[in-house]
Amino acid sequence: MVRTDKKQVYYMVIGWIALFSQKLKKMKRALFLLFVVPTFCFGQYTHIVDSAKATYQNTQFHEVMDYASKKSKATKPKNIIILIGDGMGTSQVYAGLIANKGSLYLRTMPVSGFSKTNSADDLITDSAAGATAISAGVKTNNGAIGVDRNDLPKKTLFELAEEKKLSTGLVVSCAVTHATPAAFVAHQSGREMTQAIAADFMNSGIDVFIGGGRDDFEKRKDGRNLLAELKTKGYDVIGNIDSLPLTTGSQVAALVHKNQPEPYALGRGELLKPATAFALNKLNENKHGFMLLVEGSQIDWGGHDNHTGYIVTEMLDFDRTLGEVLKFASKDGETLVVVTADHETGGFSINGGSLETGLVEGKFTTGSHTGVMVPIFAYGPGAEQFSGIMENTDIFLKIKKVMGL
Repeated sequence: MVRTDKKQVYYMVIGWIALFSQKLKKMKRALFLLFVVPTFCFGQYTHIVDSAKATYQNTQFHEVMDYASKKSKATKPKNIIILIGDGMGTSQVYAGLIANKGSLYLRTMPVSGFSKTNSADDLITDSAAGATAISAGVKTNNGAIGVDRNDLPKKTLFELAEEKKLSTGLVVSCAVTHATPAAFVAHQSGREMTQAIAADFMNSGIDVFIGGGRDDFEKRKDGRNLLAELKTKGYDVIGNIDSLPLTTGSQVAALVHKNQPEPYALGRGELLKPATAFALNKLNENKHGFMLLVEGSQIDWGGHDNHTGYIVTEMLDFDRTLGEVLKFASKDGETLVVVTADHETGGFSINGGSLETGLVEGKFTTGSHTGVMVPIFAYGPGAEQFSGIMENTDIFLKIKKVMGL
């Protein structure tokens, strides 16, 4: 299945009309319209995709600078940046590496390991339980946000950081009320409770949050306008990425889409990297340090759609953002960078391609999540803690230890 927008549906309808309006002797022309026209509208995706096999030919590569070769000057981190590639298994990483002709910022990170991702009630986790394990250090039931398996709230890394006077922030390419970012801010029994999750933002000490999900703050069943309330709390509230440089306050809420932002290849464009650069500069104003979460949210959605091109474009967007993070961390010298995933999506495998041309050929075993281990990468003071095979809850424990929370 491929995600569609209005333009795609339009062209598909044209194809079907053409098919049934042609006489039998003109069937070849109708079939051409049916299959070629819809394929044209898939943006950068250059092949017809089915659920078993999909190929992607990358035409946009990014140069990788080895920022991570610079050793940190500190023994204990002042700041930490956690990057989560939602649905990012080793095959997703390698697909991005092939598409970028053998080079990624991920590849430059000196420490690597693996995380076991099972939730409390299933071998196969969802994003809510997977992110809660990282954010709060507990195995919980699928669907649960920032609570244990008995629905009792558990203190998150953000809350622990704020107690130590650190600034906190998140940048995501989905709604900020979606499962992964929500697990760092909210405490709810169900991930579908997005309006309740938005209300939890009001009770948190988060300083900067950037992503979609504006409707959960503004168009609410309880009649509250949380955007207006955020303004009264002193937040600069903006609705598009271009307005970020115009903000002057220390707290910023940038809700750049009413629901979920578009895929990178179908209109979202540059959101994750510039928003992350902004958040780094804003949060770094705190002399005590900061904690930042960055999520490449839609790698997961490419896996659900069994779409190699979707996975690759989101992986490369995520990796370019990591480059911005490593550039900051190598210059700062007191920042720990940890990259991991909540789970793998799609049962994705690489079945062909070319490191010379950036061609990736992938296959899938499922349209859902799998139970395979996911990678961990680390750079900076304390990075050595993240090697080997560990539980996803160990990521929380190790961050808490090295940050002194």
